[in-house]
Amino acid sequence: MVEDVVQDLKENTGKALDSLKKDLSRVRTGRANMAVLEPVRVDYYGTKAPLNQVAAISVPDARLIVIKPWEKSMVQAIEKAIHVAEIGLTPQSDGEVVRLPIPPLTEERRKDLVKQVRKMAEEARVRDRNHRRDANEMLKDLEKDGDISEDDRKKGLERVQKETDEAIKAIDAVVAAKEKEIMEV
Repeated sequence: MVEDVVQDLKENTGKALDSLKKDLSRVRTGRANMAVLEPVRVDYYGTKAPLNQVAAISVPDARLIVIKPWEKSMVQAIEKAIHVAEIGLTPQSDGEVVRLPIPPLTEERRKDLVKQVRKMAEEARVRDRNHRRDANEMLKDLEKDGDISEDDRKKGLERVQKETDEAIKAIDAVVAAKEKEIMEV
């Protein structure tokens, strides 16, 4: 019973960490990263399709993303979709490919991005603490129902706290790496 509660907590904190990593991958760092294009949806014959399904995307160098549509007629639709997605990049087209130059970040913008990353991290920590609270309540309910003893509940509470601490350390490590990446000139 206690093992099930702890395992459930591990799964939930793992999902919260994965979600944070995905969100952080979309934060612009001054380097070309295809993850910034995830919110872009292109009008493809009446259907909104992800950009990677209508074009080949490559990163030839650290400051440039190149988008080569499968069909040349899609160039304008791709440009329009990038503008609509408001990802902060201006597309340049030569009729065959769309280029997205990545401008270097100013010091002020870097600091704003670090604040944004820290806010995301705090939201992830809050989610983990909520998972801890839920696990603790489950353990207390199990004891109240007579399914586990008081000693098992106490040991379970300690394990839940240990798992939560580990999850928060993992969040802090991911965020520290992202902050370092952002502040790197």
